[in-house]
Amino acid sequence: MHVQEWLDTVPAAAVYAVVGIVIGLESLGIPLPGEIILVSAALLSSQHGGVDPLVLGICATVGAVVGDSIGYAIGRRGGRPLLAWLGRKFPSHFSEGHIATAERSFEKWGMWAVFFGRFVALLRIFAGPLAGVLRMPYWKFLTANVLGGILWAGGTTAVIYYVGVVAEAWLKRFSWVGLVLAVLIGVTSMLVLKRKAKKVRPAATPEPELVTTGD
Repeated sequence: MHVQEWLDTVPAAAVYAVVGIVIGLESLGIPLPGEIILVSAALLSSQHGGVDPLVLGICATVGAVVGDSIGYAIGRRGGRPLLAWLGRKFPSHFSEGHIATAERSFEKWGMWAVFFGRFVALLRIFAGPLAGVLRMPYWKFLTANVLGGILWAGGTTAVIYYVGVVAEAWLKRFSWVGLVLAVLIGVTSMLVLKRKAKKVRPAATPEPELVTTGD
């Protein structure tokens, strides 16, 4: 079952909770499809009156900020051994190459790596724990974390919601246009065939001639 189809089967409160928890766990450092969940829920809110996009965006933002903050605390306490343990548990996400790439980003960009990392799947998982491991000052981390979380979660929700609304309205108009075109094509075809049928008349069958024979 598709993510959006599954979300459509649960109450709105459960949708908010799932979005907040999944994004929070992903931000904490657990590789989960937070962005897919958020996009699916935002698209659902454009088609489902029970899911409020504003509440959805707030839940996503809170999940992102809280998850990153917990990840930061865990990383600051666990240090390098934590990254090594994560590398053993999740080698495809926390390999030495991925960690080295993330570290270079942090060394080069500092708090901006946390901000822009929210928009990159790999850095979104690394940002909190790695900022803690590298001992980034918490006020810098929190500033970038909050701003990035609001822009990513709120922005993604708003964009996908309005895209869904516009797409649904366009599809509705398209369905009416298609219906009108189908009727016009059908009527036109019928009139053309009827006109041709009047012009083409079947040829008269000649009567057989009587052959007389003389006596």
